[in-house]
Amino acid sequence: MALRGSLPSAGRMYSLQKVTTEQRDMIFREALETALAHEYISQGGVDYAQEVLERALGASRAHEIIERLSASLQIHPFDDLRRMDPMQLVTLIQHEHSQTIALILAYLKPRQAAVVLSSLPAELQVDVAMRLAVMDRTTPEVVREVENALAQKVATLPTQEYTAVEGVKPWLKRWRHCRHRSTPRWGGVKALVDIINNTDRGTEKAILEALEAQNPELAQEVKKLMFVFEDLLSLDDRAIQQVLRAVDSKDLALAMKGASPELRQKLFSNMSQRAAEMLKEDMEFMGPVRRKDMEEAQQRIVDAVRKLEQTGEIVISRGMEEEIIV
Repeated sequence: MALRGSLPSAGRMYSLQKVTTEQRDMIFREALETALAHEYISQGGVDYAQEVLERALGASRAHEIIERLSASLQIHPFDDLRRMDPMQLVTLIQHEHSQTIALILAYLKPRQAAVVLSSLPAELQVDVAMRLAVMDRTTPEVVREVENALAQKVATLPTQEYTAVEGVKPWLKRWRHCRHRSTPRWGGVKALVDIINNTDRGTEKAILEALEAQNPELAQEVKKLMFVFEDLLSLDDRAIQQVLRAVDSKDLALAMKGASPELRQKLFSNMSQRAAEMLKEDMEFMGPVRRKDMEEAQQRIVDAVRKLEQTGEIVISRGMEEEIIV
């Protein structure tokens, strides 16, 4: 029975062998062209893909391929803005409402958003940071309205300004015929922290001081997320040794109960053999501990790290590295 059931399929497979050479070549050519179009779109957007395809295949064929793909494309909001130079972005959005700027930053890569935020005037920096921190989920309709407004703004810029935001041009057409993914990204404290962690120390200090003055609770929440216990992994050995000398041994043993194997190894390797053995014994002797107690011990160690950085005894690397003068 199984053999009989397979006969129709076998017949269909046999019939496929009758495909002409021309038909086979056309199928292969279409598959290759579609794959190339996808690759070009991922590199530089729809307009870039169409430009390259036009040079290779002609305007008519390029248009046909792009139209077929565009019907099914799902694009992240502000996707082409993520490919722009940050300073071009500053030129484009610096005079927008702070809520609009905060929304755009929420969708950019943290390092890119950090450059934009750092380049804004001081008062605007703080306002944007505040709005980003309290931003909740944004509906696709609102995001699309902002994209629409930016597209119209770029289209009406004078020639010299239009050149300055050249990277937006692929986006001007794409937003009209592509759908966003159904689950948009939004802001919040974590999004702000990701951006601040990539800024220079001057911007970080200015924003935190302003947050402390205007909203102490929010400032404290931001600070707690800016450097967490596991970030000890990013410190060099000298800084780790400074931290170990500054913290209480009981807090260290309790905090280490929730540390990753990598962090435990890094801390143990910066102790004497005797000190490491004693710490391991303390951790064993404690047995199971409450998560709340462990997290509070970790926070006390993080607070000690911050104090060491403030006094200049250690350096915590940031995304935007500062110039080092030798």
